Amino acid sequence: MASRIEFVEVIVDQLRGAGEITYRKMFGEYGIYCNGKIFGLICDDQLFLKITKAGQETCPDLVEAPPYEGAKNYFLVEDVEDADTLTKLVKATYQELPEPKPKKRKAK
Repeated sequence: MASRIEFVEVIVDQLRGAGEITYRKMFGEYGIYCNGKIFGLICDDQLFLKITKAGQETCPDLVEAPPYEGAKNYFLVEDVEDADTLTKLVKATYQELPEPKPKKRKAK
C-alpha cells in the first residue's frame, strides 16, 4: 500500500520547526529530508527515521522495524501527533547523519 500524500504533508507540517523539510517520491513511497539531508522514509503511512545514537537517547522507547520488505531497520515513529518531541527527534537525528555527498556532474 502506497502512502497518501495527505499523510506526508501532515508529517512535513509537524516538523516545520526542525528546518527545511522536503520530501521526494521514491518507489511509490517517500524519502523525507531536512535541509537537504535524507533522514527518514514514509512507507504505508508510517514514519521511519534512520537509527542514530542521538535518536535513541532522545526517544529511548522507539521500536525498530524495516520500512519495507528486505530493508534494514529504522526507528518506527508511531506517535506523530506530538510535534515538539518529533521535532527534537528529527533535529537530533539530522545532526548525527553525515552530509550528503556532492552529486557528480554528467559528462557531455
